[in-house]
Amino acid sequence: MKQIEAFFMHRSQLGIRPGLERMKQLLALLGHPERRLSAIHVAGTNGKGSTSAFLKQGLQASGYRVGAFTSPSLYGIRGYIYVDDEPISEQEFVKVWEAVYPAVQTLDQQQQHPTEFEILTAIAFFYFASHVDIAVVEAGMGGREDTTNCMNPIISIITTVAKDHTAFLGHTIAEIASHKAGIIKQGTPVVIGDLQQTAKTVVLQEANKQRAPVYQLGVDFWYRRITSANLRNHMVWNARDTNPVSFELSMYGEHQLANASLALTALKILKQQGFTIQSDKLQDAFFSVQLEGRFEVVSQQPFIIVDGAHNPAGIHAFMETLENNFPHQERQLLFAAFKDKAIDDMLAELKSGFQKIQLTTFDHPRAAGISELKQHQNASIEFVNSWEQAICEMDNPEIIYYVTGSLYFISIVRSYMLKMKR
Repeated sequence: MKQIEAFFMHRSQLGIRPGLERMKQLLALLGHPERRLSAIHVAGTNGKGSTSAFLKQGLQASGYRVGAFTSPSLYGIRGYIYVDDEPISEQEFVKVWEAVYPAVQTLDQQQQHPTEFEILTAIAFFYFASHVDIAVVEAGMGGREDTTNCMNPIISIITTVAKDHTAFLGHTIAEIASHKAGIIKQGTPVVIGDLQQTAKTVVLQEANKQRAPVYQLGVDFWYRRITSANLRNHMVWNARDTNPVSFELSMYGEHQLANASLALTALKILKQQGFTIQSDKLQDAFFSVQLEGRFEVVSQQPFIIVDGAHNPAGIHAFMETLENNFPHQERQLLFAAFKDKAIDDMLAELKSGFQKIQLTTFDHPRAAGISELKQHQNASIEFVNSWEQAICEMDNPEIIYYVTGSLYFISIVRSYMLKMKR
């Protein structure tokens, strides 16, 4: 397994190379496993992970063996590929790798070197084709030219559209929406979240072009938040020709109510398509969902919350969740991000919400270094070279500490803190 991990580490140097030609060639060499998949395809700037998690848990509760392809991974290369609640085992990963690697070699010999993410996607499709009843597949970036967009799903979902990965997806909402809308397939139902009008127009035009039935949040299905004295995330969900149903989530944030609503609508469509969905088990299934690194409490004493808010829209949802759930406590923030992100915009929203903000860096070629972060000098901002030291100094029981920014950064902070607990 270490040799395989070393291969992927080296292959990651190819970086991001949009386009589907290499992926199509790779899948053809593998006998087109994507054609043997029953899959739900999920794209969106934010909310993909949570929506996918609700879907996966709902399907599991209904008796299905569910595959999930998700990114980024918090657990190395195996953490991209889940079956039910567990990452693919080392033994199974090695077995699939041995089947996929000859096809990778063939493309390498043709100077068509598949990227790290393309190979991982192919491994997931190859494994899922013979090991799961249904798969939930998250697009990695965008949609139209994403490696995952080589299959014909039974449902497409577009959660949100906001500015992110602008170097690859474009600088306008319309351009980014066009990439997300690229996952819509001929005649395949598409479920869409609460999109701003520019994005909605682009998505609806694509759906019309593909003759794809559309289910819109706020038009075809709804949720109503219920104010609760115990601060729980309560809602009533409803859709056309459906009785209202009450749900309670353990995850913080109103945006999670929207994500759960998208998943519920997709499950309703699956039921119409002939899948057995056990509606009476969905409340418990949805309450059980707790996504690691999404407004997650990782320590009670001191109280520390980590959240992978890595773009302006994610930061906005993070701040809303913070204000709704912990409005009066003193707060401090530790933040680190990739240098290609909209750091100015993120800090503009963060700076009024904390008594102290610490900016730090981490070991990754894309990480913004301290010298780059110092361009964002502000009275409430401190700069720390060691995020580990900053974590160790979080010791005041009167303060709630928050860690946010890059999901990669969140993953290494979580890992570090779990080791400290041991």
